[in-house]
Amino acid sequence: MNPDGTTEGDYELSRRDVASILYTVDTGDQQQLWTLLDPLHPADIADLLEQLNAYDRRRVVQLYGREFDGDILSELDEGLREEIISVLQPEVLVEAVRDLETDDVVDLVEDLDEPQQEVILDALEDADRVAVEQALSYPDGSAGRLMQREVVAAPEHWTVGNAIDFLRKSRDLPEQFYHIILVDPRMHPKGNVTLGKLMSSRRDVPLTDLVEEVFEVIPVTQDEADVAYAFNQYHLISAPVVDENDRLVGVITIDDAMIVLDEEHEEDILRLAGVADEASLSDSIWDAAKGRAVWLGVNLMTAILASLVIDMFSGTIDQMVALAVLMPIVASMGGNAGTQTMTVTVRALATRDLTAQNAMRVMLREVSVGVLNGALFGAIMAGVAVLWFGVPMLALVIGLAMLGTHVAAALGGIVIPMALDRANIDPALASGPFVTTVTDVVGFLAFLGLAAKVLL
Repeated sequence: MNPDGTTEGDYELSRRDVASILYTVDTGDQQQLWTLLDPLHPADIADLLEQLNAYDRRRVVQLYGREFDGDILSELDEGLREEIISVLQPEVLVEAVRDLETDDVVDLVEDLDEPQQEVILDALEDADRVAVEQALSYPDGSAGRLMQREVVAAPEHWTVGNAIDFLRKSRDLPEQFYHIILVDPRMHPKGNVTLGKLMSSRRDVPLTDLVEEVFEVIPVTQDEADVAYAFNQYHLISAPVVDENDRLVGVITIDDAMIVLDEEHEEDILRLAGVADEASLSDSIWDAAKGRAVWLGVNLMTAILASLVIDMFSGTIDQMVALAVLMPIVASMGGNAGTQTMTVTVRALATRDLTAQNAMRVMLREVSVGVLNGALFGAIMAGVAVLWFGVPMLALVIGLAMLGTHVAAALGGIVIPMALDRANIDPALASGPFVTTVTDVVGFLAFLGLAAKVLL
Protein backbone atom coordinates (compact mmCIF):
# COMPACT_ATOMS: atom_id res chain seq x y z
CA MET A 1 0.00 0.00 0.00
CA ASN A 2 1.02 3.58 -0.62
CA PRO A 3 1.19 6.01 2.35
CA ASP A 4 -2.24 7.41 1.48
CA GLY A 5 -3.80 3.96 1.59
CA THR A 6 -4.08 3.49 -2.15
CA THR A 7 -2.27 0.99 -4.31
CA GLU A 8 0.13 1.70 -7.17
CA GLY A 9 -2.71 1.61 -9.68
CA ASP A 10 -6.43 2.02 -9.20
CA TYR A 11 -7.81 -1.16 -7.57
CA GLU A 12 -4.55 -2.97 -8.16
CA LEU A 13 -2.17 -4.75 -5.78
CA SER A 14 1.19 -3.05 -5.47
CA ARG A 15 4.47 -4.88 -5.93
CA ARG A 16 5.15 -4.29 -2.26
CA ASP A 17 1.90 -6.06 -1.31
CA VAL A 18 2.76 -9.05 -3.49
CA ALA A 19 6.29 -9.17 -2.09
CA SER A 20 4.94 -9.08 1.49
CA ILE A 21 2.57 -11.94 0.78
CA LEU A 22 5.31 -14.06 -0.79
CA TYR A 23 7.66 -13.33 2.12
CA THR A 24 4.95 -14.46 4.53
CA VAL A 25 4.55 -17.67 2.54
CA ASP A 26 8.33 -18.21 2.59
CA THR A 27 8.32 -17.93 6.39
CA GLY A 28 5.22 -20.11 6.74
CA ASP A 29 3.42 -17.51 8.88
CA GLN A 30 -0.22 -18.48 8.31
CA GLN A 31 -1.64 -15.93 10.74
CA GLN A 32 0.20 -13.11 8.99
CA LEU A 33 -1.04 -14.35 5.60
CA TRP A 34 -4.61 -14.22 6.88
CA THR A 35 -3.97 -10.69 8.15
CA LEU A 36 -2.64 -9.56 4.76
CA LEU A 37 -5.39 -11.20 2.69
CA ASP A 38 -8.37 -10.52 4.94
CA PRO A 39 -8.91 -6.88 3.77
CA LEU A 40 -8.72 -7.89 0.10
CA HIS A 41 -11.74 -8.51 -2.12
CA PRO A 42 -11.92 -12.06 -3.55
CA ALA A 43 -11.33 -10.57 -7.02
CA ASP A 44 -8.05 -9.06 -5.82
CA ILE A 45 -6.94 -12.37 -4.32
CA ALA A 46 -7.83 -14.07 -7.63
CA ASP A 47 -5.71 -11.48 -9.46
CA LEU A 48 -2.85 -12.19 -7.07
CA LEU A 49 -3.01 -15.92 -7.78
CA GLU A 50 -3.13 -15.29 -11.52
CA GLN A 51 0.02 -13.16 -11.34
CA LEU A 52 2.05 -15.81 -9.50
CA ASN A 53 3.80 -18.79 -11.03
CA ALA A 54 2.39 -22.29 -10.41
CA TYR A 55 4.81 -23.03 -7.55
CA ASP A 56 4.05 -19.85 -5.58
CA ARG A 57 0.35 -20.17 -6.35
CA ARG A 58 0.26 -23.62 -4.79
CA ARG A 59 2.14 -22.43 -1.68
CA VAL A 60 -0.22 -19.48 -1.14
CA VAL A 61 -3.34 -21.65 -1.44
CA GLN A 62 -1.98 -24.35 0.85
CA LEU A 63 -0.95 -21.88 3.55
CA TYR A 64 -4.23 -19.93 3.23
CA GLY A 65 -6.03 -23.13 4.25
CA ARG A 66 -9.47 -22.94 5.82
CA GLU A 67 -9.82 -19.19 5.25
CA PHE A 68 -10.07 -19.72 1.47
CA ASP A 69 -13.23 -17.99 0.19
CA GLY A 70 -15.37 -19.71 -2.44
CA ASP A 71 -15.83 -16.38 -4.23
CA ILE A 72 -12.13 -16.50 -5.13
CA LEU A 73 -12.84 -19.53 -7.31
CA SER A 74 -15.62 -17.63 -9.07
CA GLU A 75 -13.29 -14.72 -9.80
CA LEU A 76 -10.38 -16.87 -11.04
CA ASP A 77 -9.48 -17.26 -14.68
CA GLU A 78 -11.20 -20.41 -15.93
CA GLY A 79 -7.88 -21.92 -16.96
CA LEU A 80 -6.64 -21.86 -13.35
CA ARG A 81 -9.73 -23.15 -11.52
CA GLU A 82 -8.91 -26.82 -11.94
CA GLU A 83 -5.37 -26.23 -10.70
CA ILE A 84 -6.54 -24.42 -7.56
CA ILE A 85 -9.27 -26.97 -6.82
CA SER A 86 -6.72 -29.78 -7.03
CA VAL A 87 -4.57 -27.99 -4.41
CA LEU A 88 -7.35 -27.28 -1.90
CA GLN A 89 -7.90 -29.73 0.93
CA PRO A 90 -11.32 -31.50 0.60
CA GLU A 91 -12.72 -29.97 3.79
CA VAL A 92 -11.61 -26.48 2.69
CA LEU A 93 -13.21 -26.94 -0.73
CA VAL A 94 -16.47 -28.13 0.84
CA GLU A 95 -16.65 -25.09 3.08
CA ALA A 96 -15.76 -22.69 0.26
CA VAL A 97 -18.33 -24.02 -2.21
CA ARG A 98 -21.21 -24.18 0.26
CA ASP A 99 -21.10 -20.40 0.72
CA LEU A 100 -21.68 -19.74 -3.00
CA GLU A 101 -24.99 -18.91 -4.69
CA THR A 102 -26.20 -21.53 -7.15
CA ASP A 103 -25.37 -19.40 -10.22
CA ASP A 104 -21.78 -19.05 -9.00
CA VAL A 105 -21.53 -22.81 -8.47
CA VAL A 106 -22.86 -23.45 -11.98
CA ASP A 107 -20.32 -21.02 -13.43
CA LEU A 108 -17.62 -22.78 -11.45
CA VAL A 109 -18.37 -26.37 -12.42
CA GLU A 110 -19.56 -26.08 -16.02
CA ASP A 111 -16.02 -25.82 -17.43
CA LEU A 112 -14.43 -28.42 -15.13
CA ASP A 113 -13.68 -32.03 -16.03
CA GLU A 114 -16.25 -34.56 -14.82
CA PRO A 115 -14.19 -35.85 -11.84
CA GLN A 116 -13.74 -32.33 -10.50
CA GLN A 117 -17.41 -31.55 -11.16
CA GLU A 118 -18.28 -34.46 -8.91
CA VAL A 119 -15.97 -33.15 -6.20
CA ILE A 120 -17.80 -29.81 -6.21
CA LEU A 121 -21.30 -31.34 -6.43
CA ASP A 122 -20.55 -33.75 -3.58
CA ALA A 123 -19.67 -30.75 -1.41
CA LEU A 124 -23.18 -29.29 -1.79
CA GLU A 125 -26.24 -30.01 0.28
CA ASP A 126 -28.86 -32.13 -1.47
CA ALA A 127 -31.20 -29.26 -2.36
CA ASP A 128 -28.38 -27.14 -3.73
CA ARG A 129 -26.99 -30.06 -5.72
CA VAL A 130 -30.37 -30.68 -7.36
CA ALA A 131 -30.61 -26.98 -8.26
CA VAL A 132 -27.12 -26.93 -9.77
CA GLU A 133 -27.65 -30.15 -11.73
CA GLN A 134 -30.94 -28.82 -13.11
CA ALA A 135 -29.20 -25.61 -14.18
CA LEU A 136 -26.49 -27.65 -15.89
CA SER A 137 -29.20 -29.46 -17.86
CA TYR A 138 -30.00 -26.21 -19.68
CA PRO A 139 -28.07 -25.36 -22.89
CA ASP A 140 -24.59 -23.92 -22.47
CA GLY A 141 -24.70 -20.13 -22.67
CA SER A 142 -28.41 -19.92 -21.84
CA ALA A 143 -30.29 -17.96 -19.16
CA GLY A 144 -30.78 -21.22 -17.26
CA ARG A 145 -27.03 -21.45 -16.72
CA LEU A 146 -26.82 -17.80 -15.73
CA MET A 147 -29.70 -17.54 -13.26
CA GLN A 148 -29.65 -18.16 -9.53
CA ARG A 149 -32.37 -20.34 -8.04
CA GLU A 150 -32.61 -18.30 -4.82
CA VAL A 151 -35.52 -15.90 -5.45
CA VAL A 152 -37.73 -13.72 -3.29
CA ALA A 153 -41.31 -14.01 -4.51
CA ALA A 154 -44.61 -12.86 -3.03
CA PRO A 155 -48.29 -13.35 -3.98
CA GLU A 156 -49.61 -10.39 -5.91
CA HIS A 157 -52.43 -9.83 -3.40
CA TRP A 158 -50.00 -9.09 -0.54
CA THR A 159 -49.50 -5.70 1.06
CA VAL A 160 -46.25 -4.05 2.09
CA GLY A 161 -46.79 -5.25 5.66
CA ASN A 162 -47.19 -8.86 4.54
CA ALA A 163 -43.95 -8.68 2.55
CA ILE A 164 -41.94 -7.06 5.37
CA ASP A 165 -43.15 -9.65 7.90
CA PHE A 166 -42.25 -12.43 5.47
CA LEU A 167 -38.74 -11.07 4.91
CA ARG A 168 -38.12 -10.70 8.64
CA LYS A 169 -39.13 -14.30 9.33
CA SER A 170 -37.29 -15.90 6.40
CA ARG A 171 -34.03 -17.66 7.22
CA ASP A 172 -32.93 -18.53 3.70
CA LEU A 173 -32.99 -15.23 1.82
CA PRO A 174 -30.40 -14.72 -0.94
CA GLU A 175 -27.25 -12.93 0.14
CA GLN A 176 -28.09 -10.11 -2.27
CA PHE A 177 -31.38 -9.28 -3.96
CA TYR A 178 -32.93 -6.12 -5.37
CA HIS A 179 -36.59 -6.94 -6.04
CA ILE A 180 -39.52 -8.86 -4.70
CA ILE A 181 -41.13 -10.67 -7.63
CA LEU A 182 -44.93 -10.70 -7.59
CA VAL A 183 -46.46 -13.99 -8.78
CA ASP A 184 -49.95 -15.31 -9.40
CA PRO A 185 -51.17 -18.66 -7.96
CA ARG A 186 -49.57 -20.51 -10.90
CA MET A 187 -46.16 -18.92 -10.15
CA HIS A 188 -46.27 -16.70 -13.22
CA PRO A 189 -44.24 -13.47 -12.62
CA LYS A 190 -46.41 -10.36 -12.75
CA GLY A 191 -44.13 -7.54 -11.66
CA ASN A 192 -41.14 -6.34 -9.65
CA VAL A 193 -41.15 -4.26 -6.48
CA THR A 194 -37.85 -2.66 -5.47
CA LEU A 195 -36.72 -2.89 -1.86
CA GLY A 196 -36.48 0.90 -1.74
CA LYS A 197 -40.18 1.34 -2.57
CA LEU A 198 -41.12 -1.46 -0.20
CA MET A 199 -39.32 0.09 2.77
CA SER A 200 -40.56 3.61 2.08
CA SER A 201 -44.27 2.72 1.81
CA ARG A 202 -46.99 2.25 4.44
CA ARG A 203 -47.82 -1.27 5.58
CA ASP A 204 -51.33 -1.20 4.12
CA VAL A 205 -50.20 -0.31 0.56
CA PRO A 206 -50.82 -3.18 -1.93
CA LEU A 207 -47.64 -4.42 -3.59
CA THR A 208 -49.36 -4.10 -6.98
CA ASP A 209 -49.33 -0.31 -6.48
CA LEU A 210 -45.53 -0.33 -6.27
CA VAL A 211 -44.56 -2.41 -9.31
CA GLU A 212 -41.89 -0.99 -11.63
CA GLU A 213 -42.92 0.24 -15.06
CA VAL A 214 -40.11 -1.66 -16.80
CA PHE A 215 -40.59 -5.40 -16.33
CA GLU A 216 -38.84 -7.97 -18.52
CA VAL A 217 -39.27 -11.72 -18.18
CA ILE A 218 -36.40 -13.92 -19.44
CA PRO A 219 -37.10 -17.37 -20.98
CA VAL A 220 -34.86 -20.02 -19.44
CA THR A 221 -33.48 -21.03 -22.85
CA GLN A 222 -32.67 -17.49 -24.03
CA ASP A 223 -29.07 -16.92 -25.10
CA GLU A 224 -27.04 -15.18 -22.41
CA ALA A 225 -25.84 -12.58 -24.92
CA ASP A 226 -29.47 -11.56 -25.49
CA VAL A 227 -30.00 -11.46 -21.73
CA ALA A 228 -27.04 -9.10 -21.31
CA TYR A 229 -28.34 -6.95 -24.17
CA ALA A 230 -31.76 -6.68 -22.48
CA PHE A 231 -30.18 -5.63 -19.17
CA ASN A 232 -28.07 -3.00 -20.91
CA GLN A 233 -30.85 -1.79 -23.20
CA TYR A 234 -33.59 -1.47 -20.57
CA HIS A 235 -31.38 -0.63 -17.55
CA LEU A 236 -32.54 -3.66 -15.58
CA ILE A 237 -31.31 -4.50 -12.10
CA SER A 238 -32.75 -8.00 -11.99
CA ALA A 239 -35.21 -10.03 -14.04
CA PRO A 240 -37.20 -13.20 -13.36
CA VAL A 241 -36.50 -16.31 -15.41
CA VAL A 242 -39.38 -18.58 -16.50
CA ASP A 243 -39.58 -22.11 -17.86
CA GLU A 244 -41.50 -23.30 -20.92
CA ASN A 245 -44.77 -22.98 -18.93
CA ASP A 246 -43.97 -19.39 -17.91
CA ARG A 247 -43.45 -20.42 -14.28
CA LEU A 248 -40.82 -18.66 -12.17
CA VAL A 249 -37.67 -20.78 -11.85
CA GLY A 250 -34.96 -18.26 -11.02
CA VAL A 251 -33.66 -14.73 -11.28
CA ILE A 252 -30.79 -13.04 -13.10
CA THR A 253 -29.13 -10.05 -11.46
CA ILE A 254 -27.22 -7.20 -13.02
CA ASP A 255 -23.80 -8.39 -11.84
CA ASP A 256 -24.16 -11.65 -13.78
CA ALA A 257 -25.51 -9.86 -16.86
CA MET A 258 -22.61 -7.40 -16.84
CA ILE A 259 -20.10 -10.25 -16.59
CA VAL A 260 -21.61 -11.70 -19.77
CA LEU A 261 -21.48 -8.30 -21.46
CA ASP A 262 -17.83 -7.92 -20.45
CA GLU A 263 -17.05 -11.41 -21.78
CA GLU A 264 -18.74 -10.55 -25.08
CA HIS A 265 -16.59 -7.43 -25.42
CA GLU A 266 -13.47 -9.41 -24.54
CA GLU A 267 -14.33 -12.06 -27.15
CA ASP A 268 -14.79 -9.37 -29.80
CA ILE A 269 -11.38 -7.88 -29.03
CA LEU A 270 -9.68 -11.28 -29.16
CA ARG A 271 -11.46 -12.30 -32.33
CA LEU A 272 -10.60 -9.05 -34.09
CA ALA A 273 -6.96 -10.03 -33.56
CA GLY A 274 -7.59 -13.62 -34.70
CA VAL A 275 -7.07 -15.06 -31.21
CA ALA A 276 -9.18 -17.85 -29.69
CA ASP A 277 -12.07 -16.71 -27.44
CA GLU A 278 -10.77 -18.51 -24.38
CA ALA A 279 -7.18 -17.28 -24.72
CA SER A 280 -5.57 -16.00 -21.53
CA LEU A 281 -2.17 -15.37 -20.00
CA SER A 282 -2.45 -18.65 -18.11
CA ASP A 283 -2.52 -20.73 -21.34
CA SER A 284 0.42 -23.00 -22.06
CA ILE A 285 2.83 -22.04 -24.83
CA TRP A 286 1.50 -24.87 -27.02
CA ASP A 287 -2.17 -23.88 -26.54
CA ALA A 288 -1.39 -20.22 -27.22
CA ALA A 289 0.53 -21.04 -30.40
CA LYS A 290 -2.15 -23.45 -31.63
CA GLY A 291 -4.94 -20.95 -30.94
CA ARG A 292 -3.27 -18.26 -33.03
CA ALA A 293 -1.96 -20.45 -35.85
CA VAL A 294 -5.26 -20.89 -37.70
CA TRP A 295 -5.83 -17.24 -38.51
CA LEU A 296 -2.14 -16.61 -39.06
CA GLY A 297 -2.44 -19.28 -41.77
CA VAL A 298 -5.41 -17.44 -43.28
CA ASN A 299 -3.40 -14.22 -43.17
CA LEU A 300 -0.53 -15.95 -44.95
CA MET A 301 -2.83 -17.04 -47.80
CA THR A 302 -4.25 -13.55 -48.21
CA ALA A 303 -0.75 -12.03 -48.07
CA ILE A 304 0.32 -14.34 -50.89
CA LEU A 305 -2.64 -13.06 -52.93
CA ALA A 306 -1.46 -9.48 -52.40
CA SER A 307 2.07 -10.53 -53.37
CA LEU A 308 0.77 -12.01 -56.64
CA VAL A 309 -0.67 -8.60 -57.48
CA ILE A 310 2.76 -7.05 -56.89
CA ASP A 311 4.37 -9.72 -59.04
CA MET A 312 2.08 -8.74 -61.94
CA PHE A 313 3.84 -5.35 -61.95
CA SER A 314 7.39 -6.53 -61.24
CA GLY A 315 8.60 -5.06 -64.55
CA THR A 316 7.08 -1.69 -63.67
CA ILE A 317 8.79 -1.70 -60.27
CA ASP A 318 12.14 -2.62 -61.88
CA GLN A 319 11.94 0.46 -64.10
CA MET A 320 11.20 2.84 -61.23
CA VAL A 321 12.64 2.08 -57.77
CA ALA A 322 10.57 4.86 -56.19
CA LEU A 323 7.49 2.67 -56.55
CA ALA A 324 8.98 0.02 -54.24
CA VAL A 325 9.76 2.72 -51.70
CA LEU A 326 6.23 4.15 -51.68
CA MET A 327 4.24 0.90 -51.93
CA PRO A 328 4.34 0.06 -48.20
CA ILE A 329 2.92 3.49 -47.36
CA VAL A 330 -0.15 2.90 -49.53
CA ALA A 331 -0.70 -0.57 -48.05
CA SER A 332 -0.16 0.56 -44.46
CA MET A 333 -2.53 3.52 -44.69
CA GLY A 334 -5.19 1.42 -46.39
CA GLY A 335 -4.86 -1.36 -43.84
CA ASN A 336 -5.20 1.02 -40.90
CA ALA A 337 -8.20 2.76 -42.46
CA GLY A 338 -9.85 -0.61 -43.11
CA THR A 339 -9.23 -1.77 -39.54
CA GLN A 340 -10.76 1.42 -38.15
CA THR A 341 -13.95 1.01 -40.19
CA MET A 342 -14.11 -2.72 -39.51
CA THR A 343 -13.78 -2.21 -35.74
CA VAL A 344 -16.57 0.37 -35.69
CA THR A 345 -18.77 -1.91 -37.79
CA VAL A 346 -18.18 -5.05 -35.72
CA ARG A 347 -18.93 -3.12 -32.54
CA ALA A 348 -22.12 -1.66 -34.06
CA LEU A 349 -23.25 -5.14 -35.10
CA ALA A 350 -22.57 -6.49 -31.62
CA THR A 351 -24.60 -3.72 -29.96
CA ARG A 352 -27.28 -3.96 -32.67
CA ASP A 353 -26.86 -0.32 -33.60
CA LEU A 354 -26.19 -1.32 -37.23
CA THR A 355 -29.27 -2.86 -38.84
CA ALA A 356 -30.67 -3.45 -42.30
CA GLN A 357 -32.68 -0.25 -41.92
CA ASN A 358 -29.71 2.08 -41.42
CA ALA A 359 -27.03 0.09 -43.28
CA MET A 360 -27.04 2.27 -46.41
CA ARG A 361 -26.82 5.50 -44.42
CA VAL A 362 -23.91 4.15 -42.36
CA MET A 363 -22.18 2.90 -45.50
CA LEU A 364 -22.43 6.32 -47.18
CA ARG A 365 -21.10 7.90 -44.00
CA GLU A 366 -18.06 5.62 -43.90
CA VAL A 367 -17.34 6.10 -47.60
CA SER A 368 -17.53 9.87 -47.11
CA VAL A 369 -15.05 9.58 -44.25
CA GLY A 370 -12.82 7.51 -46.55
CA VAL A 371 -13.00 10.14 -49.30
CA LEU A 372 -12.09 12.96 -46.91
CA ASN A 373 -9.19 11.13 -45.30
CA GLY A 374 -8.04 9.73 -48.63
CA ALA A 375 -7.98 13.22 -50.16
CA LEU A 376 -6.17 14.67 -47.15
CA PHE A 377 -3.42 12.05 -46.90
CA GLY A 378 -3.23 11.67 -50.66
CA ALA A 379 -2.43 15.37 -50.95
CA ILE A 380 0.16 15.08 -48.17
CA MET A 381 1.86 12.11 -49.83
CA ALA A 382 1.76 13.84 -53.23
CA GLY A 383 3.75 16.71 -51.73
CA VAL A 384 6.17 14.29 -50.06
CA ALA A 385 6.67 12.38 -53.33
CA VAL A 386 7.51 15.56 -55.26
CA LEU A 387 10.01 16.71 -52.64
CA TRP A 388 11.49 13.23 -52.31
CA PHE A 389 11.78 12.09 -55.92
CA GLY A 390 11.14 15.24 -57.97
CA VAL A 391 8.63 13.50 -60.28
CA PRO A 392 5.32 15.46 -60.50
CA MET A 393 3.39 12.63 -62.14
CA LEU A 394 4.45 10.25 -59.35
CA ALA A 395 2.76 12.65 -56.94
CA LEU A 396 -0.46 12.38 -58.95
CA VAL A 397 -0.25 8.57 -58.97
CA ILE A 398 0.24 8.15 -55.23
CA GLY A 399 -2.38 10.81 -54.43
CA LEU A 400 -5.04 9.02 -56.51
CA ALA A 401 -3.96 5.62 -55.17
CA MET A 402 -4.29 6.83 -51.58
CA LEU A 403 -7.77 8.17 -52.30
CA GLY A 404 -8.89 4.92 -53.96
CA THR A 405 -7.41 2.78 -51.18
CA HIS A 406 -9.19 4.73 -48.44
CA VAL A 407 -12.53 4.41 -50.24
CA ALA A 408 -11.95 0.66 -50.72
CA ALA A 409 -10.99 0.35 -47.05
CA ALA A 410 -14.20 2.08 -45.98
CA LEU A 411 -16.34 -0.15 -48.21
CA GLY A 412 -14.52 -3.34 -47.24
CA GLY A 413 -14.53 -2.45 -43.57
CA ILE A 414 -18.31 -2.21 -43.50
CA VAL A 415 -19.52 -4.55 -46.27
CA ILE A 416 -17.40 -7.57 -45.28
CA PRO A 417 -18.46 -7.69 -41.59
CA MET A 418 -22.10 -7.15 -42.57
CA ALA A 419 -21.94 -9.93 -45.19
CA LEU A 420 -20.32 -12.33 -42.71
CA ASP A 421 -22.92 -11.47 -40.08
CA ARG A 422 -25.70 -12.10 -42.61
CA ALA A 423 -24.13 -15.51 -43.35
CA ASN A 424 -24.08 -16.32 -39.59
CA ILE A 425 -20.27 -16.17 -39.50
CA ASP A 426 -18.79 -14.22 -36.60
CA PRO A 427 -17.58 -10.95 -38.17
CA ALA A 428 -15.22 -10.24 -35.28
CA LEU A 429 -13.33 -13.44 -36.00
CA ALA A 430 -13.37 -13.58 -39.79
CA SER A 431 -13.34 -9.96 -41.00
CA GLY A 432 -9.69 -9.03 -40.41
CA PRO A 433 -7.90 -11.10 -43.07
CA PHE A 434 -10.47 -10.30 -45.74
CA VAL A 435 -10.52 -6.56 -45.08
CA THR A 436 -6.71 -6.50 -45.14
CA THR A 437 -6.68 -8.40 -48.43
CA VAL A 438 -9.14 -5.97 -50.02
CA THR A 439 -7.14 -2.92 -48.98
CA ASP A 440 -3.81 -4.46 -50.06
CA VAL A 441 -5.05 -5.70 -53.41
CA VAL A 442 -6.91 -2.49 -54.26
CA GLY A 443 -4.01 -0.34 -53.03
CA PHE A 444 -1.38 -2.19 -55.05
CA LEU A 445 -3.57 -2.40 -58.15
CA ALA A 446 -4.39 1.30 -57.99
CA PHE A 447 -0.83 2.45 -57.30
CA LEU A 448 1.07 0.12 -59.62
CA GLY A 449 -1.61 0.13 -62.30
CA LEU A 450 -1.68 3.93 -62.45
CA ALA A 451 2.12 4.02 -62.40
CA ALA A 452 2.28 1.63 -65.35
CA LYS A 453 -0.12 3.80 -67.38
CA VAL A 454 1.07 7.27 -66.39
CA LEU A 455 4.80 7.00 -65.67
CA LEU A 456 6.09 4.38 -68.12
